[in-house]
Parts: sequence; C-alpha cells; structure tokens
Amino acid sequence: MKKLVMLGVLVLTLVANGAMAQETLRLLTWKGYAPAKLVKDFEAKTGIDVKITYSNNEEMIAKLRATRGAGFDLAQPSQDRISFVQEKFPVYQPIDYSRVNTGQLVTSMVDAVKRNTAVDGKGFGVPHCYGTTGMIVNQKLAPGADDWSDLWNPEYAGKISYRLKRPLLIATAFGMGEDPFALYDDIDAYRALMKRVEKTLIDGKKYVKNYWTSGDTQVAIIQSGDANVISGWDGKGWTLHKENPDIDFIAPKSGALGWIDTFAIPAKSKNLDAAYKWINFMLEPENAAYFTNQEGYGTASSGAIAFLNDEIKANFSRSFPPADLDNIKWHPPVPAGFEKIEAKVLDKIKAAK
Repeated sequence: MKKLVMLGVLVLTLVANGAMAQETLRLLTWKGYAPAKLVKDFEAKTGIDVKITYSNNEEMIAKLRATRGAGFDLAQPSQDRISFVQEKFPVYQPIDYSRVNTGQLVTSMVDAVKRNTAVDGKGFGVPHCYGTTGMIVNQKLAPGADDWSDLWNPEYAGKISYRLKRPLLIATAFGMGEDPFALYDDIDAYRALMKRVEKTLIDGKKYVKNYWTSGDTQVAIIQSGDANVISGWDGKGWTLHKENPDIDFIAPKSGALGWIDTFAIPAKSKNLDAAYKWINFMLEPENAAYFTNQEGYGTASSGAIAFLNDEIKANFSRSFPPADLDNIKWHPPVPAGFEKIEAKVLDKIKAAK
C-alpha cells in the first residue's frame, strides 16, 4: 500500500511539473500554411500538439523582437526578411541543415535560401514555398515573346503592358543581360545600372499601351486584347490559360523573379525536435503537394509534382521545367538606400514623354 501511495504522489508531481504534458510545437506562420489535414496527420504521427499563431512578415518581426526570439518554436518569414533582422536583433538561430532532409528539396532553392539568409556565414532558413513574376503572353498573337526584353521590343508596339514598380527595374536589368543582385554590395555600381535601366525603359515607353496596377487589371488588359505581352504573376497567367489556351504564363529566358517563404527557428525555441520534425513532414512530397493543391503556391519539395492534381501539375510543368526552375532569380534582402535610388528612377520613367 505504501508503495502505491508513493507511486501516486510521483505521478501527480510529474503532471504538476508538466513532465507528462503533451509535447507542443508553437508555430508562427501565414494563414493557409498549416492546412488542418496536415496538422491532424502530424499530430497523429508524432504525438506533438501544434499550436498555431497566424501572422505576416511585419508582425513576425515585431513579435520576435519583443520577446528576443522567445514564444515560438518555428516561424515562417520570407527569405528576404531574415538576415537584416538577425544582424540587428538576434531573434533566430542558425539552421542545422544536417537535421533537414534536403535530399527531398530543390537544390537551387536550398542554396538560394542559405545564401540570402546568411549571417556570419551561417544560414537561417529552409525553403518552403514560392511564387514568381514573369511574362503573360498571348502566344497566338505574340509567338516570339519569351524574355523580359520583349517589354521594350518594337515588334509588339502598342501591345505591351507592365506594372511600374521596382520588380520591373530588376526584370529589365536581367533582360539587358545584367545581374542587379550581384551589385547589392556596391551602391555606386547599382546606381549606374539603374541609370541604364531608366534609359532602356524610357526609350521603350513609346511601345507601351499602358501600365497595369492590380491583379484584376493585369488580367483585363490581356484578356481584352489591349496587350499581348505583359509582365505578370504566375497564378494570374495560369487562370487566364484555363479560360483561353492561347494565353499563358512563361518564365523569361533570363529568369523569372521569385519570392520564397521559409522555415526559420526562433533563438529561444523550446522544442527544436518538434520544429525539425514539422519542417521535414511539411516538405515530404505528398504533404507538400497537398499544400500546393490547396494554396496554389509552388513548393520547394522536388518530388511533389508527382502528387499534384492534373491542372496544377500541368501549369508547373509548362512554365517551369527544371532548367527554368533553377534559373529563377530569388529576391535577396534589399540593402539600405537602394529603394530610394529605384524610386527616383520610377518617377523619371513615369514622367517621361
């Protein structure tokens, strides 16, 4: 009897101290990035309870700064929102890539995220999902349009449209055969490049029908026939292709522009094991495909395409064969002062006759 009483006291003590409490993963992420089915499957597989807080890039930074990297076990910032934060406020910890099943990921994306999130030679992110800006082309009416340089090609005069924002400047530089990201450590060289970009776009302005300003207007412009060659987002191009097979999203020869949302581990994560388990689980091909089928974003999981639904699989297969996928130009963090240079260039292009 005495032994039973002592055992009961021990059990009660363990429960009170949390030693027998269910293991928890505290996830800070975007809406849609943790589908209910996958959460349920993960919990059943691991016995780990997933507690989700929905957020965005700005809120993630604010929450982790306020707690100095505490309160969450795993976060999902964009790759270009990590290194500059980490340099000022050490709210993340380096990724132990030996604990990530990188063999199931697209190598070029892993390499890009390691490079673009690096601080003191250490990477702070793992790629999760992505989206791109490229060309939306009516291939019946503009069959030869396949690169950024076609946005100032006289062959398509009066049938060109684009969004007059900083991605256009980056795209133009690549279309001119230059690499703007390679100049991010040289502000004078970058300023000189932007002057060349400015001249190219001002000289080509006479060929432009109009500028689009939103997702709806980019669709309406090419749908109506006002333009046959436009810059545009992958999802909008694929929606248009479904309605009119002549129109499609294509990755420019000099490279589509892309963003990547990542997995990053807060500095004071209390459950590293759960964090790495979630990363690897979400990037398993079948799970990654489920996410893409639900949300439409591309995935860093290289084998996921085999499990995508037919329509989405066809979209990615047409627009991003392996060579074009590896050629995506992933946005790195923008250095201080560069956006002011770009804003002046955009103003001069807009004002030019």
